[in-house]
Amino acid sequence: MSMKQEIQKLNNCLDKCQHKLNSAKSRGDNELISRFTDEIEKLSKKVSQLKHKQSYDLSKERKTLLDMPFSREITKAEQADMGKLKKSVKGLIVVHPMTKIGKELKLKAMTGYAPKSF
Repeated sequence: MSMKQEIQKLNNCLDKCQHKLNSAKSRGDNELISRFTDEIEKLSKKVSQLKHKQSYDLSKERKTLLDMPFSREITKAEQADMGKLKKSVKGLIVVHPMTKIGKELKLKAMTGYAPKSF
């Protein structure tokens, strides 16, 4: 299961527990209240750990891209024939500005990162 799906699943469980806690509070059932508060704490801790790991992985990927010696914007002609460009440049990584990593890098246009100039 991907990290995104796991976070979504945990958030759904957290939401269910929150609703059950509210109904238990309205009934005054102390045993269920304590059980659901413990469950909510456990789930929210797990969600925060996963979100932290996700941001750590993203910043690690960002750092590896920034450490590459060469980067430049990809022209429209190159974007039209991306397969040819990737075959001609070994180790080319293309980042779109609307992806997570693109937003992290604050890109304005599609950019290519490579170990040597292209």
